[in-house]
Amino acid sequence: MDTPKVFESEYRFCLILWENEPVGSTQLVKLCKEKLGWSKATTYTVIRRLSERGVLKNENAVVTSLISKDEVQAAEIDELLEKTFEGSLPAFVSAFTRHKKLSSEQIEEIRRMIDSYEEE
Repeated sequence: MDTPKVFESEYRFCLILWENEPVGSTQLVKLCKEKLGWSKATTYTVIRRLSERGVLKNENAVVTSLISKDEVQAAEIDELLEKTFEGSLPAFVSAFTRHKKLSSEQIEEIRRMIDSYEEE
């Protein structure tokens, strides 16, 4: 099953949900007002839309996610790679490193990730 699309403002909402779930919808309204400046109506609209798309469920006024932060991030990366780099991870890394200096710690961390991946 494909991960449902989560747009930017919905993602900010999901960050609040993932940090607090399971959370009552009334408490979620308060958190969204505090952290996003959203009205009650906006929060309930986003809950309804994400529920319809299978991102979360709202049962008995308790909201929980149905997909994880990792799943949403992976889907976004896949979409970016396909749309911008014709699915090529090396092309993405090349473009990224041309415009952003990596620290020696970041380079070492990437090497460890690649080594770990090769061992699997």
